[in-house]
Parts: sequence; C-alpha cells; structure tokens
Amino acid sequence: MTDLRPLRDFVRAATEAVALPRPEADLLADLRGRLATLVSRDDWLPDELAQPHPQFYRQYLLHCDPLERFSVVSFVWGPGQQTPVHDHTVWGLIGMLRGQEESQPYAPDAGGAMVPQGAPTRLVPGQVEAVSPTLGDVHLVRNAVPGQVSISIHVYGGNIGAVQRWVYAADGTRKPFISGYSNTMLPNLWDRSKEGA
Repeated sequence: MTDLRPLRDFVRAATEAVALPRPEADLLADLRGRLATLVSRDDWLPDELAQPHPQFYRQYLLHCDPLERFSVVSFVWGPGQQTPVHDHTVWGLIGMLRGQEESQPYAPDAGGAMVPQGAPTRLVPGQVEAVSPTLGDVHLVRNAVPGQVSISIHVYGGNIGAVQRWVYAADGTRKPFISGYSNTMLPNLWDRSKEGA
C-alpha cells in the first residue's frame, strides 16, 4: 500500500500557505521548500497516477484546493515525449520525482516569432523550479532521459486543468487550450484507517 502521508502533509501545508496574504515571491519561496521535501522521497505516489501513455504525456490530478487556489499534479513523461510551447497564466512550481526533464524557455523576438531564450534547464530528482507570468511563463518541456519514464510533481496557483492557457506556433500565433486531467479518480488522502495505530 502506498503511504500517502507525505502528499497529505504537503496539501495541508500548501492550503495554509495560500491562505496568507503575501507577495507571490514569498509564497513561492515557502512552497518551493515544501515541494522539495515532497519530491525528496519516492514512495508516496500511487502507481495508477504514475502510468505513461505510449503517445503523449499524462497530467494526473492529485489534489485541487476546494477554492481552486492551487492544484497538485503528477506529470508522467514517456520516452521522447514533450509539450508544445505553452504558457500557464498562473504561478507554478515543478519538482522532479523520477528521471529528468528539460525546460526550454521561449519568448517572442522583434518580429513576434517564438524563439528559445538561453539554455534549457534540466531538472533531476529533488530539484524544484518556478514559473509564473512575472518570472517567465512560456516554455517547452521534454522528458530528458531516453528510453525511460520521468515523473514531475507540479503545483499551480489555480485548478490548472480548468485554466484557459495558450500554445504557441513558431510564428508566434497562439491557440487557446484547457489541459484537463488524465484521471477520473483522486487519491484518498484522508482515510487513515490503514495507517495503523
């Protein structure tokens, strides 16, 4: 049986953190440390929320705050899988749980075309990175380990499966999308009957 206590502890701490009125930078600093603690161990993610799809990455909802102030998601990357260039429109934290992923920032050039900005960032297990409209919000993400599944845990400042966002073509044109989720059931964080005395 999977030990969901680390996820439950994170959800509780994140709920308390988002309730405090404070600048985004302070909130992200607080949650970054808490997410680093969550992804520092790899024994809590239920197997059914860690399954890859042969053709495209999966986004599994682990928890959504009842007021939709934040959501926690596992991204499961099969070999060779990647996102299109996209944005988030809300703050987010990405913590690497298994494998590795690479994030390439993008921005429009003087003519409006979307072009890579600097070197990509590679995340390894235990590392956490932030995105937001104020920090840099547009990127392409790919599984960085050939022939292996990679899993990252994302925390967003909203119900990311319901947020209208944008994917960008090379010429800078954008198309709206709402990502949704791959799962129809959530892990039961609140049943402690099997945890023992």
